[in-house]
Amino acid sequence: MASGYQDYAAGTIAEPMGGGRAMSTNVRDEPRWIPALAILAVFGLLAVLPHHVHVMPVWISYVVVLVVLVPMAAVTLTGSTFWVKAERIAIMLLAAVYAANTAAELADMIGIITIHPPETRAVSLLSSSLAIWVTNVLTFSLLYWQIDRGGPSARISNASTKPDWLFPQATAPELAPPDWRPLFLDYLFLGFNTATAFSPTDVLPLTRRAKSLMMVESTISLLTLVIVAARAINVLP
Repeated sequence: MASGYQDYAAGTIAEPMGGGRAMSTNVRDEPRWIPALAILAVFGLLAVLPHHVHVMPVWISYVVVLVVLVPMAAVTLTGSTFWVKAERIAIMLLAAVYAANTAAELADMIGIITIHPPETRAVSLLSSSLAIWVTNVLTFSLLYWQIDRGGPSARISNASTKPDWLFPQATAPELAPPDWRPLFLDYLFLGFNTATAFSPTDVLPLTRRAKSLMMVESTISLLTLVIVAARAINVLP
């Protein structure tokens, strides 16, 4: 069993989950309902933010969510590789848009705090900073989920690409099943730890793009917690 995990960490195995048939034209793999809930949660959080921190029209958010959820549903229903590719492109674009939107919203809030501090309300700042922080975690979790080894379908159907992150199960194979692969919840945990610890914890980044993404997420989280939340607490009655 140990050799299988060493091969996983080295990116040299190409065995589908469960040791069954290889997936070529059709891919039926990780359920999409958990990442779909994460996408809807991000949309909901952005929708409840105060109007002054929105950097794009509301209708764009509806279109983006629809464009992403359609291929995700199609992957679940058909397993077609066409929809797998469409899903990957859509989620990458969605995560990029949401990450840029979150950063812009944070910059706008910081500007409001520094330029018009008497007009800031503690409750509004706390709720907005919490929404931005959670959005940051969910957005980067989706990015990690899609980037690592080419995405969820590629991790199952073709594991020839070396991993971007090293999970503890790859170094301690006795703690997990032999066909273990990281799922969205594993990347959600990675995103949560990156936003709270501001550094790698049990999952180590191996590539420059992984390190760069984690630095961006940590920076957004740090600014949110230290600048916005601290200011909100300072103006509490």
